[in-house]
Amino acid sequence: MKAVVYGLFMCVALVTAPLSTRPVYAAPTASPADDRALDSQIERRIHRDPVLKRYDIDVAVDGGVAKLTGAVRSEAARKKATQLATVAGISRVDNQLVVDPKAPHKGVKATTGTIGEKTKEAGEKTKEVAGKAAEKTKEGVSKTGEVITDSWITTRVKSKFIGEDLLKGSDISVSTDNHVVTLSGTVMSAAARARAVEQAKEVEGVHRVVDKLTIGPKK
Repeated sequence: MKAVVYGLFMCVALVTAPLSTRPVYAAPTASPADDRALDSQIERRIHRDPVLKRYDIDVAVDGGVAKLTGAVRSEAARKKATQLATVAGISRVDNQLVVDPKAPHKGVKATTGTIGEKTKEAGEKTKEVAGKAAEKTKEGVSKTGEVITDSWITTRVKSKFIGEDLLKGSDISVSTDNHVVTLSGTVMSAAARARAVEQAKEVEGVHRVVDKLTIGPKK
């Protein structure tokens, strides 16, 4: 009987205690390595989808929150992106995708403006073709017909590292600027470092690889 009364007393004490004295349990936060792994996982899921792979959708995971940016042509595609980004480890999806019926597919540049006269139309078409040719010369086109942008290269380099035995236990960050890939972070051995650089160089459109990797355990 005394035990029961004591138990009831403790329950009442916890309920009526000031908030400052109650125990606080901190929710676990995702590490940068976890965020990068989730980022790669979501990018793979979107790239494999027959509809979403047509669009340039950027994925960024920070603290377990997945942020999606870019443009798609329908609300259904936008919702599908949210579904694919909702994976284990993601606490929330911040879908900032814009629904635009004229959103360009990968490798297709959007055109703007209207032309009234046939003579002017012919002149504009010539400029447009020349402009597209210049862009493709600068950026290049992949074997699958996609324009090779910096984000396209970053995604492909990350996917090359997945499942690579030598890179298990590594924590590699990939960034691309003007087709120059920079690798930073840590790898477990010199062989892993060499393999990461080699894999990055094999991606289409890569002009140069900057190696800032260090050898050692994850930080």
